[in-house]
Amino acid sequence: MASIQSRKDKAGKIISYSIRVYRGRDPGTGKQLTPYTATWRVPEGWGEKRARKEAERQAVLFEKRCREGQVADGHQTFAAYAEYVLRWKRSLGLKHLTELHYRQCLQRVLPVLGAMRLGDIRPQHLNQLYETLSQPQARVDNVTAAAAPRLWREVEQRGWGQSVPGEDGRKISLTRLRQGKTVRPDTARRIAAALELPPGQLFYPVREEKRLSARTVLNCHALVAGILSQAEREMLIPFNPARRATPPKKTASAPTYYQPEEVGRILEALSEEPLKWRAAVHLLLVSGCRRGELLGLKWNKVDWERGSVRIDCALLYAKDRGIYEGSPKTSDSVRTIRLPEETMRLLAEYRRWQAQQRLGLGERWKDSPYVFTGERGGPMHPSHLGNWLARFQQRHQLPHLNPHAFRHTMTSLLLFSGVDAVSVSHRLGHSSVATTTNVYAHVMEEAEDRLSRRMEEILEQARAQSQRQEKQDS
Repeated sequence: MASIQSRKDKAGKIISYSIRVYRGRDPGTGKQLTPYTATWRVPEGWGEKRARKEAERQAVLFEKRCREGQVADGHQTFAAYAEYVLRWKRSLGLKHLTELHYRQCLQRVLPVLGAMRLGDIRPQHLNQLYETLSQPQARVDNVTAAAAPRLWREVEQRGWGQSVPGEDGRKISLTRLRQGKTVRPDTARRIAAALELPPGQLFYPVREEKRLSARTVLNCHALVAGILSQAEREMLIPFNPARRATPPKKTASAPTYYQPEEVGRILEALSEEPLKWRAAVHLLLVSGCRRGELLGLKWNKVDWERGSVRIDCALLYAKDRGIYEGSPKTSDSVRTIRLPEETMRLLAEYRRWQAQQRLGLGERWKDSPYVFTGERGGPMHPSHLGNWLARFQQRHQLPHLNPHAFRHTMTSLLLFSGVDAVSVSHRLGHSSVATTTNVYAHVMEEAEDRLSRRMEEILEQARAQSQRQEKQDS
């Protein structure tokens, strides 16, 4: 029920009435929700009795509008409501890494929007946010630490070489600093703590002018737009101001993939590498798996008779969780992939090698169901694959290698060979063919050009063959 309270001026004359409508309690926290409020001002010349009667009528009408959802309540701050939305999404099954990504974006957004009430946010405030995020100050990694001469004197006095002992017992590498590169401020503080000296005596700051990419700013825009869209659906604000804001334009970038001759060089170089890595890279190339899907592959998901693997989980890493097992990116990413005979033979050979490793290490081997493991068993840290590819690339003077580029490469090779987009989409585990055509539009256009040229060659060959036949007949 609505309640009214009069407000008087200094002379004791009633000038307005405050109307409040109880909203109940938050079902998640049990806390009382901020009531709906409105103010009705007494017209000049009205008596107190008449004004009271009209205020009661206005209160009934206001309560009716509240119950019908016609009144927006944007009193919550953006920061408080954003936290509510993320908690709600988590209860609906939001993936952990996705939530961490949202919170990373939120850290950039809150200094500008956090204290503002939902109902006060306007498109110009969002445009101000995008401008702020486009400045060098928005990047937290623009200030790094370089080694001062005293650092090396202190290290040499203690007889340390390429690392220093950290407080947690883990060694802190000095390799980047010895190469003349900089390190993050927290790394510099840890090194200074190990030497029991102030960081300012061992390091000096290096400032850069790097800016956040347009994609990062757009990710922040998408998060804000999603939060405000939920507020609009819950009738806390009358409209979503993000729809009228002007975020930076998205710059289209074609996926990076290797040309056939580069694939040949990679395969040739792999023949000199350990069996585990040969099998891992080969499987990346022919299956198009994502990194997490490859490392989450288990031996019981390998079908030796049909020559296929079942992709139904992914191995992931989060700073607050460590290595953990999760589901693939989407429900459509759960799929069965047929593999070439060469790949199956390589997997079988690798399985025998892994069994020998298990026997040789005995109790030091950590059992796990995964195909690709750490050096002593157990799950492989996702970063290890990229780190090995970087060293492999340097050893053989290959183009820049990263796990996802092999996924793009498989796609391009199949499309260039004339395989239809539907089959490629299924192999990639995309939720729809439209996803494949959008991501690989440039590749598909190039594939169409190649097929067109190939068709011309086929027609020319047909004409030449026909002419030769005519000559023979005559």
